[in-house]
Amino acid sequence: MMLAEFNDAPRSGAMDVLRPCLDITRWCEQLADARPYSGLDALLVAARESAHPFTVDEVATAMSHHPRIGERPTGHDAEAVHSRAEQSGVDENDASVASALAAGNQAYEQKFDRVFLIRAAGRSAEQILAALNTRLENSAADEDAIVAEQLREIALLRLEGLITA
Repeated sequence: MMLAEFNDAPRSGAMDVLRPCLDITRWCEQLADARPYSGLDALLVAARESAHPFTVDEVATAMSHHPRIGERPTGHDAEAVHSRAEQSGVDENDASVASALAAGNQAYEQKFDRVFLIRAAGRSAEQILAALNTRLENSAADEDAIVAEQLREIALLRLEGLITA
C-alpha cells in the first residue's frame, strides 16, 4: 500500500492495515489517528514511539497470535503470510533443527508460560536456536523486556514491508 493510500484510508481501514503488524489496539489507534504522515520515515518513527512501553496485557494480546518458531501457520491471513516469510531461515525439513526447536520451545514455555518470540527475519536457524538457549537463562523480568523489544522489531519490519513511499 502506498503511504498516500494509508493516509487517506478511513480510520477502520488504517487499523486493518496495522493490526497484522502488531495486534495492540492502542498502537494501531495512535498510528491511525496521527495520520497523515509526511513520509515513511515519519510513520516508522511514530510506530517506534507508540510501541514504548507496552503493558503486560498488550504483550499478552500480541503474543496470542504468534506461532512457535519452527511451526509455520497454514492460514492465508496477513499475519500468517508475514510469519511464514519471517521464518524462512528455518528449514522445517531439517529434523535436527526441528527437534532442537521443539525441545527449546517446550522448555521456554514451561519456564515463561508463553511461546518463544524472536524476530526471525534475517536470522538463520542456528542463530535462533542460540538465542533461544541463551534466553532460557534469563529472569522473567529480563525476558519480558526482550519480548517487548522483539514485538517492536517485528511490527516495524512488517509495517515497512506493507507501506511504501
